[in-house]
Amino acid sequence: MLVEIIHCRGHENVRATHRSTLEITTEDFLTPRGDCIICVSADKALKDLREEFKEALKRGAKLKIVIRAGDVEDEVTAYGSPDLKLESPISMVIRKSDYIDGRTLAIRANKSARDLKRELVELLQNPETEVTVELIIDEEKA
Repeated sequence: MLVEIIHCRGHENVRATHRSTLEITTEDFLTPRGDCIICVSADKALKDLREEFKEALKRGAKLKIVIRAGDVEDEVTAYGSPDLKLESPISMVIRKSDYIDGRTLAIRANKSARDLKRELVELLQNPETEVTVELIIDEEKA
């Protein structure tokens, strides 16, 4: 099993209403237009992921994303692709579609920002909220 853990924070402008993506950013600011961003000040972007993790994603591995704030968590499932670039120094985007660019972590997700539990989104709207995002690839199941 390959695991990457990202620590980030909530922000008062988190809306989590985007229909097809969700995003984690290393930036510490968020405008109300960033409706796919679920947390800011992340301690990792795509370029920071371990090579073996990136290689598994490029083999099309199934990715489980667990987003946890306080005692509330939600889970998203998505997939890697041989076309992933995994190079952004700022963010990572999980997409419901098959679209890939330099910010894409995974595609064909079962949820976007607007599908997250609203109880979790409420916590993500507080700048004091510490958020943990676990990226898990179980290669035995891949």
